[in-house]
Amino acid sequence: MTHLRFFRRFAGLVLAGWLCLLALTAGAQTAQRDVLREITDVVGLKPRFELRATTEVQNAAAVVYGGKRYLLYNPQFVQAVNRAGRTDWAGISILAHEMGHHLNGHTLRAGGSNPADELEADEFSGFVLRKMGASLAEAQAGMAVVSDDETSATHPGRRTRLASIGAGWQRANQQIAASSRTVAPSAAPAVLASRPAPQPQPTLVADGSQVSVLGKITFRSNPDEPYYLTSRLNVVRLDHSDHTAQVVGRLTRSDSSTFPFVLVDGQQRRLFVSQSGGIYDQSGRQVALLSDPS
Repeated sequence: MTHLRFFRRFAGLVLAGWLCLLALTAGAQTAQRDVLREITDVVGLKPRFELRATTEVQNAAAVVYGGKRYLLYNPQFVQAVNRAGRTDWAGISILAHEMGHHLNGHTLRAGGSNPADELEADEFSGFVLRKMGASLAEAQAGMAVVSDDETSATHPGRRTRLASIGAGWQRANQQIAASSRTVAPSAAPAVLASRPAPQPQPTLVADGSQVSVLGKITFRSNPDEPYYLTSRLNVVRLDHSDHTAQVVGRLTRSDSSTFPFVLVDGQQRRLFVSQSGGIYDQSGRQVALLSDPS
């Protein structure tokens, strides 16, 4: 009975330990997803990255697999960085750095790491962490721990990397300071102006069919008798008795830029129409005016 009680107690402790571990793991994964969203929120992006904890990587990496972008990290490495840097911002800066590789297009090129790409990712991490609320020291804490003193073929030295993080942090800090000095723009959405309903064109009956009127022609010699230009480019005279129209001429296009149209009447006499609507005879004298039909 003693052995049985011991076994049950031991099994209960093991089960409780596993449940605790599962709860901690689930909480950590939730926190990591929140951090990923925080990073993308401050740069105005959708979180189109997948965060994966894996022991297959030694520290952290940005990779593209099957057309999808991944941020891989070793949980033990991130925990060690947080402990050494004495702040959780250290681990967050590592994730932001790897996201910077994706957003700067580094993962689309072959060839692996190089100092220039690493500095761009460092600057991005500094920019993001300032937007998230980290101090400069907190933004630099992770890289101060993990970077090497000297430059290698793939990575810059520590001083250069910290300076790049500082440049990104300062750029974000200047943006924040500038936004606090300016008056926030109106948050009212755009109002779509209602377009006025198109006015129907006046119509006339010419040659037994109804046609639209494009313009009115007024001759100086007889201003009280209106002539109209129809949508068929015919010139018509209105019969007031029955409100029908008689075709008396036609408008045709010319090759002249000064007088782009020519009005030809039934006797083949020509009048020249300017761009402004003035109508001139062959001697250059204005004899009529083409205007709106209203």
